[in-house]
Amino acid sequence: MLQDDMLALPMTTDAGGMGDFGSPAPLDMGGPLDMGSPMDMGAPAPMGMGGDPAPTTNLSGKAKAAIVVRLLLNEGADIPIEDLPDELQMELTQQMGKMRLIDRDTLYAVAGEFAGLLDNVGLTFPNGLAGALTAMDGRISRQTASRLRKEAGVRQFGDPWERLKALPPEDLASLAEAESIEVAAVLLSKLDTAKAAQMLVHLPGPVARQITYAVSHTSNVTPDTVDRIGLSLAGQVEARPDLAFETTPGQRVGAILTEAAAAKREEVLTALEEEDEEFATDVRKSIFTYGLIAQRMDPLDVPKLMRVLAIPELVTSIAYANTPEDRATSEFLLDNMSSRMANNIREEVGEKGKVKRADGETAFGLVIGAMRDLINTGEIELKSDEDEDEE
Repeated sequence: MLQDDMLALPMTTDAGGMGDFGSPAPLDMGGPLDMGSPMDMGAPAPMGMGGDPAPTTNLSGKAKAAIVVRLLLNEGADIPIEDLPDELQMELTQQMGKMRLIDRDTLYAVAGEFAGLLDNVGLTFPNGLAGALTAMDGRISRQTASRLRKEAGVRQFGDPWERLKALPPEDLASLAEAESIEVAAVLLSKLDTAKAAQMLVHLPGPVARQITYAVSHTSNVTPDTVDRIGLSLAGQVEARPDLAFETTPGQRVGAILTEAAAAKREEVLTALEEEDEEFATDVRKSIFTYGLIAQRMDPLDVPKLMRVLAIPELVTSIAYANTPEDRATSEFLLDNMSSRMANNIREEVGEKGKVKRADGETAFGLVIGAMRDLINTGEIELKSDEDEDEE
């Protein structure tokens, strides 16, 4: 709410010396909004405390903008002034430096005029082509966006560091390894502490130590240098070609073979090993079978699987398990669910008898499918090969 005392900003009588801040007009998308002409937006003429027109005609648009900004700052509002172009930030600051005191009538009049302008705004558009491209990010092709930026000379990134901070830790580690130690140190310094720690995990030990030591030499790095480094790194990320598949070939084949019958899976793997042993190894790492559940799943996640898995499917799987790995998984699941549920399942397995191969493999597939759904939604996370090695 407005304070009763006068605002600590001065009224200037220089109506046209500073011009007006540019802002979107309701009809002319590219035209400036003259804050000294409230009727342009259909707003009522501001009135003074006594009912007479308020004395705002001697104020320039920039003076009014300075009054509004000062008032909002006084009220504790968090205004993203830093998002304005540098020129406007300078002009606003210079305007505020020229002013001294604003009487109460003028303050109320300017605030009322500003509120009237806001009431008449029905829709706002991004600020210029750069803002439009940001708003359309992901909705137009990268080729179109790049062409527009090149033709208009628009900077590729508003804040390149926001783009970099969103990258997975392994991608950041790859960027750091490809750059000099000094650049990698700046990258590490700009990341959130958690993301920086994750990035170090994916770096070789000697490289991680060199980068962390190099952070001690970043005290005199200028903001302009940090910005240029960010633009360069983000440009490398954007220059990567679009890939048709998000997963590796080994992961794709592994996912297919996971759903295949065991006999066909082994047949294909044997043939792959004869053709390309390295590729076959990648495929095997991506295959997930019923027998691997006990090795890769966290015991605490078993109840989550039980909530989405139909009991008959689990009963059939346990009854069909006939290899040491499969039986180990069955015991793993039974040991980590409630004792009452485990006893009931054991009774049903005993009554089930022998299970046909087709029915057993179908049940295995349903159990694995339920687990993969939980993995895809992020509810559970499997142990990695590194985790297994540590154990």
